[in-house]
Amino acid sequence: MASKPKSSQPRGAGQSTRKIIVENRKARHEFEILDEWEAGLVLLGTEVKALRDGKISLDEAYGRVDGGEVFLVGAHIEPYTHAGPRNHAPTRKRKLLLHRLEIRK
Repeated sequence: MASKPKSSQPRGAGQSTRKIIVENRKARHEFEILDEWEAGLVLLGTEVKALRDGKISLDEAYGRVDGGEVFLVGAHIEPYTHAGPRNHAPTRKRKLLLHRLEIRK
C-alpha cells in the first residue's frame, strides 16, 4: 500500500473551511446596513451541533454592547435533540468576539 507524499503545508491550509450557516435576509430588507463586521461567536457544544443541523433563527436577534463586550441577544438556537438533560437554553445571550476598535465604533 502506497502512502500519500507529505506536503509542507499544514493540514487544511489550501482549503477554505468557512460555511455560512444562517443569514438574516429580512434585516437587509427592513434596515439600511451601514457597516458590516465579521465576528466569532462563543458557543456551547450542543449549540454547535444544533447549528450544524441548521436549527437557528436570527429573526429577533440584535447585538448589544455591555461592559466593553458585544453580545448577540435574541438569537434562537433549537435544543440539540440528542443532548438529553444537559442541553443549552435556546435564547441565551452569546458573546461575540470582536476587536476592541470594532467595539468602540
